[in-house]
Amino acid sequence: MTTYFAGIDLGSAFTKAVVISDDGTILSSHLERTGLSFETNAQLVFDGALQRAGITQAQVKAVGATGVGRRNCAFATLVKPEIGCFAKGVYFHHRAHCVVVDIGGQDNKVIRVSQSGQQEYFKMNRKCAAGTGAFLEEISFKLNVPQKEMNERASRATKVVSIGSYCTVFSATEIIHHIREGKEIDAIFRGVYESVVKRVLEMDPLADTVVLAGGAIANNSVLVDLFREKVKVEVIVPPSPQTLGALGAALYARDGSASDESE
Repeated sequence: MTTYFAGIDLGSAFTKAVVISDDGTILSSHLERTGLSFETNAQLVFDGALQRAGITQAQVKAVGATGVGRRNCAFATLVKPEIGCFAKGVYFHHRAHCVVVDIGGQDNKVIRVSQSGQQEYFKMNRKCAAGTGAFLEEISFKLNVPQKEMNERASRATKVVSIGSYCTVFSATEIIHHIREGKEIDAIFRGVYESVVKRVLEMDPLADTVVLAGGAIANNSVLVDLFREKVKVEVIVPPSPQTLGALGAALYARDGSASDESE
């Protein structure tokens, strides 16, 4: 009889759920904006993933929780730090030494994964939302341009207007200044995305195979193009890059790891 496991990644911007079987087959995933309640949204995305998998909560043997809100998942049977879950989720798809770059809602992570799938070290940018998913959302909101349109226009830009500010608020002011000067809008958008890549490269030189993760990667293909343009190593985008943390949590649940908050 098939046994089922699940992972819930309670992120600052989105909550994600993944359901797998005991042989590691990914049966379903679901995500929603996190909103005001981690508890409510954890159950919401779990129910959505269960419905897509065609099973009930009673059929799930264990549930792993990760992300900033991982302690707020009442039905979780184990809790794991997000760094380890990203490493485990990526290794499921790419069983080799690599560097994971996760562009999240409010922070960026660079995680080095060993040949055997172990987390070797990580770096995280917590100082400012510049260069994160929140930064792209703020620029989209300020300019009243959907992110999808920003991505498309940046992709076809033939020039780049550099965005130099390290602050999300000041970046928006800088962009408005460029617009008032009459600079090409598509080039400004490309500069916005280039600034995201630049922030990551300032964290780590990315000298090994790069695996990209996070909602910003899932929804902005121009970021993938820019990483491939800027680094001299192979750049990989695994299936469903936004749910890799939840996948890692589900795999931990399957493997029966004890609850452990150590990085």
